[in-house]
Amino acid sequence: MKSIVLGLALLFTAGAAFSQQTPAAAPAAAAKAPQSPRVTASGENVEIAYGQPSKRGRQIFPGLLPFGEIWRTGANKSTDITFKKDATFGGKKVKAGTYALFTIPGEKEFTVILNSVTNQPGSADYEKNKDKNVVEVKAPRQKTAATVEKLTFSFPKGAMVFEWDDTRVSVPLKF
Repeated sequence: MKSIVLGLALLFTAGAAFSQQTPAAAPAAAAKAPQSPRVTASGENVEIAYGQPSKRGRQIFPGLLPFGEIWRTGANKSTDITFKKDATFGGKKVKAGTYALFTIPGEKEFTVILNSVTNQPGSADYEKNKDKNVVEVKAPRQKTAATVEKLTFSFPKGAMVFEWDDTRVSVPLKF
């Protein structure tokens, strides 16, 4: 009798250990691409929130992001920029508020767009909302001195700048 009880105890212990080590057949997270971190950058009277993708050895412009096609200028959902005061963005007046920022990459210049519909899930939704564009400006595409691994926004005095891979785009910004 003692050996039967001991045998059953070992069987239950082994079964419990096995069930704890066996991963779920298809965990929900395994079906999703990794999310780029959401970060913010601030300058005088302006703040931007964006998903920060990494280069990870890929060719970005053109390649991952073809020339002439709309880009949400970040990852996961639209990049949203908040102006705390009325501003001049690329020489055009913009009221204080929050806007989705999109770009159309080009070989020599980018079209930078502010759209009044924020928190868009991606470029496909932009097509439904492009009539809500507030501003479209052209900005030259410049080469960076070194490769920039992660998409990065900054606000040096008088500009909004973003850099990624070998590309730098600067839009004049005044308050």
